[in-house]
Amino acid sequence: MGFSAAYKILKNHLVSGELNQGEEIGIRIDQTLTQDATGTMAYLQFEAMGIDRVKTDISVSYVDHNTLQMGFENADDHRYLQTVNSKHGIYYSKAGNGICHQVHLERFGKPGSTLLGSDSHTPTGGGIGMIAIGAGGLDVAVAMGGGPFYLTCPGVVNVRLTGKLRPWVSSKDVILKVLEILTTKGNVGTVVEYTGPGIKTLSVPERATITNMGAELGVTTSLFPSDENTLAFLKAQGREADFIELLPDENAEYVRTIDIDLSEIVPMVACPHSPDNVKKISDLAGLKVDQVAVGSCTNSSYKDLMTVAGIIKGKKVHPDVSFIVAPGSKQVFEMISRNGALADIIASGARIMESACGFCIGSGQAPVTEGISLRTNNRNFEGRSGTASGKIYLVSPEAAALSAIKGELVDPLGSVSGDYPDVDVPDSFLIDDSMVLEPEFGNVEVFRGPNIGEPPVTDKLLDSISGKIGLKVGDKITTDHIMPAGQRLKYRSNIPEYSKYVFENVDSEFSSRSLDLKKQGLYTVIVGGESYGQGSSREHAAICPMYLGVRAVIAKSFERIHSANLINFGILPLIFENPADYDEIEQGGDFVFEGLHDAVKNRDSVSIKVNNKSYVLLITASERQRNILLSGGLLNYTREIMSDK
Repeated sequence: MGFSAAYKILKNHLVSGELNQGEEIGIRIDQTLTQDATGTMAYLQFEAMGIDRVKTDISVSYVDHNTLQMGFENADDHRYLQTVNSKHGIYYSKAGNGICHQVHLERFGKPGSTLLGSDSHTPTGGGIGMIAIGAGGLDVAVAMGGGPFYLTCPGVVNVRLTGKLRPWVSSKDVILKVLEILTTKGNVGTVVEYTGPGIKTLSVPERATITNMGAELGVTTSLFPSDENTLAFLKAQGREADFIELLPDENAEYVRTIDIDLSEIVPMVACPHSPDNVKKISDLAGLKVDQVAVGSCTNSSYKDLMTVAGIIKGKKVHPDVSFIVAPGSKQVFEMISRNGALADIIASGARIMESACGFCIGSGQAPVTEGISLRTNNRNFEGRSGTASGKIYLVSPEAAALSAIKGELVDPLGSVSGDYPDVDVPDSFLIDDSMVLEPEFGNVEVFRGPNIGEPPVTDKLLDSISGKIGLKVGDKITTDHIMPAGQRLKYRSNIPEYSKYVFENVDSEFSSRSLDLKKQGLYTVIVGGESYGQGSSREHAAICPMYLGVRAVIAKSFERIHSANLINFGILPLIFENPADYDEIEQGGDFVFEGLHDAVKNRDSVSIKVNNKSYVLLITASERQRNILLSGGLLNYTREIMSDK
C-alpha cells in the first residue's frame, strides 16, 4: 500500500521507532511556535536546560493572548519574552501583530514540514500541508533544544470531499459537520487527512479553518495536501520558494474513509456547551441573540472579514446586539482598512478589537448574564467566555454577520435575499514583517519582573504514597475547568499564585484542601470520567496540580495532550480497568498506592486501595514515558540524560 500525505511527512522526519500504528515514534521538529500564555513557562524551562540557542529551522514566539495589560504582570512577561527570545535565537512577534496561528500560516508555515506549538490549535498549519501538532510547553522547549517529539504513531482517517460549497455555506460548516460525525471524544491517536476533488475548491485559509477546529475532535492533527491552491497562497504571501507538492499516493492506506459531498452541506451551529453539540441552523433559526463576535484563529482571515464587510455594508447592527470584530493579523487588519472594508464594518456599529485571541479565551467581551453569544471561534465550553451563565453558539462568519443585523440566529440559506458577497482575494498580500523582531543572539540581558518564577519540579516517584481523593468530576472535563484562563492567565509564570485557582469554578476549596494535605506529607488524587483533559494544551493544568501535591489522575479515558502533560510533570494518568469502579470511589476517600516503582517499570496495571478496597488501574505509557514518571517529570528526565551525555 502507498503512503498518505501525513505518513510521508512522518517518514521524512522519523528519528526513532517505526511507522506502525499504536507504537511510539519520535520525529524531528522543524519549527516551533509559542504564545504568551504558555510560552513564558516554556522559555523558563528552555533556560533551565542550559542550551544556548534553539536548534530548529525557525522558532517563533507570539504575544496574542494576554494583550490586555492591566497591572504589570503581562507587560513584564512580554518584556521577558522579548529579551529571552532575542538571546536564544527565537523570533518575537509583538502584541498587535496578530494571532499566532493566523500569522504563522501567512508568514512561516511550510508544506512538508513539522511544526510543534504550545497551543492546541497549532494544527491550523495543516491547512498548508504541515504536520502541525499542539503540545505542552515543556515538549516544545525540548524540541527547541533539538530533542525529538514523541507521539503514538497515528491511524489516518481519510475525509474525502467531493462537490463544491454553495454560496452562504462555508468551511466552518464543513468542520462542524465532521464534528457531528466524529464527536469530540474517541479520536485520540488519529490524524484526519482531507482528500478528494472537493479540496481543490477550498483555499488555504478555508482549509486552515477546518484543520484549526479539528483540534476539537481530539485528534493528533489534521492536514490537507499541498497543491496548486497552496502554491497560490504562498505566491500571494511572497513565499513561493517555500512550496513543495505533497500529495497522498493513489493507493494510500487509511483506517477509515468518510465521504462528504460539499454541495450537500448546510449552515451548521455548535450549541452550548460543546463543539460537537451540532445542529442545523435551520432548526434553531429565530433564536434571539445578545452578542455576535467574529474573529479568533478559526475565522479571521482576509476572506472571512471581507465576506462580513460585504454582508453588512450599508446596514446597521440590531440595537439589542453587541457586534465585535477582531481581524486575525496586522496584515488582514491593514488590508481591510486600506480597501475600505473596515470603514463599512465600523459604519454598521461594530466594535473593533485588536488582532488577538481576546473573546475566544475569555479575555474581554464577556456576554451579558444568561446571554446568547454567536461566535466564529472554536470552543464554547461552559464559563470559557467569562460569563458563567453565558450560552455560546459557534457559527460561520456568514451566519454571524446576518444574525448581527437581524438580532436573531439567521439561516444563511433560508433567509437571505440578495447576492452572496463575491470576495476577490488579491494575487499579492500586504507584506510587512516589521513587528516580528529577529533575534540578536548572545549577550542579551534577560528582563525578569517580580511575576517571573522558576519552573517547578517534583521529586522522583515514591514507591508508596497515600492521601485523599481530593476531587471527583464527570465526563469531558476541559483544561478550562482545571485552570481558568481570562484574568487568571497573568499568573502563568507565577505557579504558587496561579495554583490558588486550580478547579476554581468547579470546587473553590480544592486548592486549599490539597495544600493542607501536602503540608502533612500526604498527596491528592483526582478522579474523572470520559475524555478528561479536553481543550487547550495549557500545561499549567498539570503544573499547578503537581505543585499542590496531585500525584495521580484516575479517569475512564484521557485526551492526548493533557495525558502527555501529566506525565511530563510526574503525575500518573491511570485508567479504570473496570469503568464501573468510577461509581464506587467517592471524593474524600483515603487512598494508598504501594509498589509503584515495579508497576511503572514493568507492569501494565497498578492497584489503588480506597477506604481499604482495591481497584485495578491501567498504565498506558511507553517505556520512555515510564522513565519520565520515575524521574518525577520530563525536566528531571532531560537533565539526567544531558548529565549522562
